[in-house]
Amino acid sequence: MKLPRSFYDRPTLDVARDLLGKVLVHDRRGVRTSGAIVEVEAYIGEADPACHAAPGPTPRNAPMYGAPGHVYVYLNYGIHWMVNIVTESHGSPAAVLIRALDPIEGVEAMRRRRGVTAADHDLCRGPGNLTKAMAITQSENRVDLLGTRLYIEDRGLQTGAIAWGPRIGINVGKEHPWRAWVSGHPAVSRAPRPRGGRRSTRPPARAGAGYRRG
Repeated sequence: MKLPRSFYDRPTLDVARDLLGKVLVHDRRGVRTSGAIVEVEAYIGEADPACHAAPGPTPRNAPMYGAPGHVYVYLNYGIHWMVNIVTESHGSPAAVLIRALDPIEGVEAMRRRRGVTAADHDLCRGPGNLTKAMAITQSENRVDLLGTRLYIEDRGLQTGAIAWGPRIGINVGKEHPWRAWVSGHPAVSRAPRPRGGRRSTRPPARAGAGYRRG
């Protein structure tokens, strides 16, 4: 079942938690690729220094201020495309970065696009690898997730424990434990334990569940 608009029109941390285990699908030129979401990061509002909305509205971050349930794609360091899911109400800039997937459909197409012979769980580990494997580029920026091109489904995948911790790959806003991932999943990004603390299974919002292949 494709996720409805109301799924995204909620507090960002709730959406981030509930995205774990949902399936991101991309239909491109007759080739379908999909994967279960196993790692995400939340970026919330102009008060979040790591959020693209921190400087206020700009042409680049305009999708974050738009309606929930749309895609925000940007180029990171001029190298990798990053795919984000816009959350909360229109005018409240927030989004969830999809950091890793467990591939389900189109695995050989992913492998060909990546140009590697890696194991399945390595193909979409990390946001840049994910977009390359799924062929997500600037062309998908502002795409409505209720359409037929790029969307997210609830396939009733089995759930398990998730963990929360600081976001990675940023220089500011590291104090927020707004990265969530499926505990122990091999597709999750590998990062050193943050200084001065441990990863937590306690979410910053209400308790939730993650994804586990059945």
